[in-house]
Amino acid sequence: MAVNIQVFIYFILISIRISTRAISLPAELSDGIHSDPDVIKAASTDYGHIISVKPAAVLSPSSVDDIKTLISFSFNSNSTPYTVAAKGNAHSVWGQAMAAGGVVVDMLSLNKNGNGSRIVIAGNKSSGFYADVGSEQLWIDVLNATLKQGLSPVSWTDYLYLTVGGTLSNAGISGQTHRRGPQITNVKELDVVTGKGDLVTCSPQQNSELFFAVLGGLGQFGIITRARIVLEPAKKRVKWLRILYNDFAAFSKDQENLIAVGGASYQNAPDYVEGQLLMDPNTNLEFLPPPDRPKISSLIKQYGIIYFIEVAKYYDYSSPRANNTVDKELKWLLKNAMSFNPGYVYQADVTYLDFLNRVHPSELALRERGLWEVPHPWLNLFIPKSRIFDFNNGVFRDILLKNNFTSSLILLYPAFRNKWDDRMSAVIPDEDVFYIAGFLDSSGYDNWQVFVNKNDEILHFCDSAGIKVKQYLGHHESKEEWINHFGSKWNTFQQRKAQFDPKMLLSPGQKIFN
Repeated sequence: MAVNIQVFIYFILISIRISTRAISLPAELSDGIHSDPDVIKAASTDYGHIISVKPAAVLSPSSVDDIKTLISFSFNSNSTPYTVAAKGNAHSVWGQAMAAGGVVVDMLSLNKNGNGSRIVIAGNKSSGFYADVGSEQLWIDVLNATLKQGLSPVSWTDYLYLTVGGTLSNAGISGQTHRRGPQITNVKELDVVTGKGDLVTCSPQQNSELFFAVLGGLGQFGIITRARIVLEPAKKRVKWLRILYNDFAAFSKDQENLIAVGGASYQNAPDYVEGQLLMDPNTNLEFLPPPDRPKISSLIKQYGIIYFIEVAKYYDYSSPRANNTVDKELKWLLKNAMSFNPGYVYQADVTYLDFLNRVHPSELALRERGLWEVPHPWLNLFIPKSRIFDFNNGVFRDILLKNNFTSSLILLYPAFRNKWDDRMSAVIPDEDVFYIAGFLDSSGYDNWQVFVNKNDEILHFCDSAGIKVKQYLGHHESKEEWINHFGSKWNTFQQRKAQFDPKMLLSPGQKIFN
């Protein structure tokens, strides 16, 4: 009788009532279940600060077993199951890591509960090096840990304060993607807790269907808890060039020439290529020497848009010869792969760590000014190369310039389709080369809808012009829109959902099946 009373008390403690609905959670997780207002509020928002959705509770797991228990309990429940969303560093912008009336799993807790190191480096020169990494780890911490052993992952995002599980659930892209592929193609093995509550180790050779489903799978098939990441010997320094253009044709041609450089040795190939737009004579000019800023501001006023390419070569500063070698390679690139005005080339020489972590100083400055925790109505697109001129004219020169959307950070750079693995869930345009565009807006709390309307206008233009773009990190409001997004992959995506999350418990914030 005493045992029954104890169980009843546990049940009361972890039954969370939202409005008229109560969800029952496993008793053994009572110490890790939280429902106080501050915790719920933190789990109800993300980097976008646009969507706010309250969960019933938040789980701070002390181990992977806690995540298994949480999902298994819901999957095997005789009553209405609760949904579950994994939340890393919450860098989504449309509520993708939220679970209305369900449970949000605070993945960062796995790094705070005495689990020891969740970054383990292994391998050798002959078979290759790798890092077994907890999915809650931030990429900046992975970088710092691997650099201590002279190693580094090969593919990155521009911003490193994101979790490994979060980027692998999407793709993980930046200026290295043209050469090394997205982060999802540089993974050897995963541990995943499926929507049935099973902990499964998977790889291209073992449980491969789950492996390919989860990578780029938007959290729909399981929660990644460990990833085996490909490593290589790390370089020590980076030659970093920014080259300005007033002509889009030359800008796009040079980017495509740069990513095409290589062959088996990649001797002269750049390690990083990204393009950006300058549309406001007073904004985003910090990288320019102060004496040159008035001149560039005048060019922006004259041409409306100034485009620039960032090119980086990694190297070891072990000797003057090594420095001379990378300089020769850059000179070869500038002479043979590019056509630009030599008066507008800016060069820096920085450490490998400082280059990869180049966004962080801007973050710190924005936080100090109170401009980091603001709405971010972002739009990220993959655009077929064959329509990039139409996109430039219809979006950059028409929608943005004519409506004075000129102060945002706008990225535009090409990538190769053959660097992606079509067996994975991520979706890209069906062309050999496509462009990655990022409209990285920040707004006030009173005017974010203006930017959302602008994004909708861009999508409407692409649809009416027949430009078959794909959203990255995007959101769709209906199942029909998701079917259109996945295209020929939809049937496989749906079948995998039925196989690995048949009760549709996982990642309801994506609004694909829920």
